Amino acid sequence: MTIHARIVNTVVKALFRLVYRLDAHQLHRVPQSGPGLLLSNHVTNLEGPLLYVFLAPRKLTALGKIELWKNPFTRFFMETWNIIPLHRGSVDGEAMRACFERLSEGYIVGIAAEGTRSRDGTLQKGLPGATLLATRAACPIIPVAHWGLPDLGPTLKRMRRTPATVRVGRPFYLKKPDGSSVTRSEREQMVDEMMYQLALLLPPELRGAYADLSKMTTDFVVFADAATAG
Repeated sequence: MTIHARIVNTVVKALFRLVYRLDAHQLHRVPQSGPGLLLSNHVTNLEGPLLYVFLAPRKLTALGKIELWKNPFTRFFMETWNIIPLHRGSVDGEAMRACFERLSEGYIVGIAAEGTRSRDGTLQKGLPGATLLATRAACPIIPVAHWGLPDLGPTLKRMRRTPATVRVGRPFYLKKPDGSSVTRSEREQMVDEMMYQLALLLPPELRGAYADLSKMTTDFVVFADAATAG
């Protein structure tokens, strides 16, 4: 990590601690080495910086929409943190190649399967395209759920720190048992199975499209601890 990035991280982390009463002790469950995909819910532009600075110096990057490079302020952080630009709306081959390159170097790559921010803070339906990287990377997926970050404005007006929580679930792989090609309908089931692993970490009122846990399946989920035990 460069001196420039260390300074930026220190300042950003101090700001988070100043305005939030943060419960993020479970972040120690994120593996400290080796490649992985960090799957999180997407409700604000703050979760990326929070996870980045509190997991540092762990090698971490993420996919960020290309529009963030158009604004000088957000471009500064995208370049400081070496974020991978993503053209949304179609499969971005260049971004995928960059992800695989980072994974080969032992990075964790952050992804948001919802594709866009949730306006009400609840989980939205995941997009099947999110499974492309997950099935081809052959590395663990680490579900990380958070809530409380969007409540910053109202509590700041009352001169209080905002409670915010981060929870980390069981790392898992996404695999088709027989190893054959994955169909479109199977990708839809796979992304739902990914999202249910996030839903399990969230309070019931924030599970949104995945509130009904009775519909949860794990046909394509192989938990990392079970795979190791086997």
